[in-house]
Amino acid sequence: MQPKDRVRDAPLIAWYADDFTGAAAVMEVLTFAGLPAMLFLEPPTQDQLAKYPDLKGIGVASTARAQSPLWMDAEMPGIFAQLAALKPALMHYKVCSTLDSSPIVGSIGRAIEIGARTCSPAAVPVMIAAPQMRRYQSFGHLFAGFGDAVCRLDRHPVMSRHPVTPMTESDVAKHIALQSKKVITRCLTLEDLFAGAQLPKTAANPDRIDVVTLDCMDDRTESVIGRMLWDGRAANPFVVGSQGVEYALVRHWQHTGQIAKVAAPQGIGPADRMVVVSGSVSPTTADQIAWAKNNGFAGIAFDATCVCRSQEALDQEVARTVAACLEVISQGRDPLVYTAEGPDDPTVEAFKAAASEDIAAANQQTGEALGYILHQTLTESGVRRAVVSGGDTSGHATRQLGIYALTALAPTIPGAALFQAHAEGPMDGLQLALKGGQMGSHDYFGWIRNGGGPQ
Repeated sequence: MQPKDRVRDAPLIAWYADDFTGAAAVMEVLTFAGLPAMLFLEPPTQDQLAKYPDLKGIGVASTARAQSPLWMDAEMPGIFAQLAALKPALMHYKVCSTLDSSPIVGSIGRAIEIGARTCSPAAVPVMIAAPQMRRYQSFGHLFAGFGDAVCRLDRHPVMSRHPVTPMTESDVAKHIALQSKKVITRCLTLEDLFAGAQLPKTAANPDRIDVVTLDCMDDRTESVIGRMLWDGRAANPFVVGSQGVEYALVRHWQHTGQIAKVAAPQGIGPADRMVVVSGSVSPTTADQIAWAKNNGFAGIAFDATCVCRSQEALDQEVARTVAACLEVISQGRDPLVYTAEGPDDPTVEAFKAAASEDIAAANQQTGEALGYILHQTLTESGVRRAVVSGGDTSGHATRQLGIYALTALAPTIPGAALFQAHAEGPMDGLQLALKGGQMGSHDYFGWIRNGGGPQ
């Protein structure tokens, strides 16, 4: 950055993410642009931060995407205040690039209310699009890639069928307006951006929160938005969005010479063995599981309905799965534990039926069980590379590993890099990838096994 920024103690960006895979994606963008960044699983202590004095990005991961507004009211104000106390140039509430949320689960509207109370912005810019990931916003509507196609969000084969927050509205402003009675939402369209529109410098209505969604389709609009966010940071220090926020800022900083472009990062080489656990029901993950089974991975089905029966049933299924993983590793293969092979797998409906009274709690228990299976398998086998598949699963599972932070090691596709874990115990140095359900190429698990980097 400019000289004044190179010597500043405060980070350029502090972010709080509504799930673990998205939280890691922000760190990936910053790190691979040459800006040191670290993702913490809980708000960092002063002693932890003292070990890493040069961080330009500091993030905290959460499971807010799967939580209620009441949970947000209880948990988020204190964490937002802790991050604000670091005096970052910008505070970012990171949400999924497919807008996963509703008024009752993962409410972006409630998060905006909490962030606005903390930061007192004139307006809250919302940048969901991330062209690098084939996420686009045009005249207010969000589009996402699927295979060779690009689909409007409410017609997307995955997101329109999301098991918790199915997307029935593609207009980002309208979607957020349904989640809070305190916001006034509008969009800066592509036409507005190229006509020189700016974010407000003063609040128009002190009793309401001005929320401004931002169209973005390509490098050019990304650069315009990066400049808008950075130049407007004094009046609007709180921004909501995907890692598209960081992509836009990095592009602006590079375009204006505030940071130099760095060489593309490389892979770290193949692992002798690797363990995968997956709680995703996405068809993308189903394709990845099918590829893996044909390329050296041993599929091990985990019966997630056990979390709805009894503690004894859960313990038995976990023990069986760990034993199966260790047996596979002893045979020189890589275990891949999964709860389902796509949305049409009969196990999905069986799980929903078993968990009908509280599916959110059942999902959390399933994620935690997968995390325990992963921890036990890694500990007993000595394997040092792993993948957790599924955005919500990653949050629940990773907390079982005793890790306090992650740093980026090697890229794959945008948003699903390979990381290094930081821990006080045996998981320190673990090489770990966290993959959202709809993320990654069909050979993603093999890519991570080979160490990431260019293919």
